[in-house]
Amino acid sequence: MADSLSAECTPLKQKYDSCFNAWFEGYLDPAIANNTSAEERAAYSKMKADEYQAKCGQIWEKYRECVQKAVKKRGLEKLLEQAREEFALKEPPPPPTQFKK
Repeated sequence: MADSLSAECTPLKQKYDSCFNAWFEGYLDPAIANNTSAEERAAYSKMKADEYQAKCGQIWEKYRECVQKAVKKRGLEKLLEQAREEFALKEPPPPPTQFKK
C-alpha cells in the first residue's frame, strides 16, 4: 500500500485500506452468485453498506479529515477545485456491457 499525501495520515490510510479490503472481499463473495433475485441483491447491498459504516466509516472520516488538512496546509485547494470544474462528472458512467458468450 502506498503512503498518504502526508506522513501523519499514513497510519490512518493503512488502517482504512486494511478495513476496506477485508470488508470488500466479503462483499464480493455472495454478490457474484447468479441465482439471487434483484430484491435479495438489494437487501444484501444495504446490509453490507451498513456493515461498512459500522466497521470502516469512522476510520474513513478520520483519514479524510487528515488528508483535507494536508491539502490545505500544502495550498492544493485551488488546484483541486480547478480539476473538479474542468473534469466534473455530470452524468454517471454507463454500466459495463455484459460479456457475450
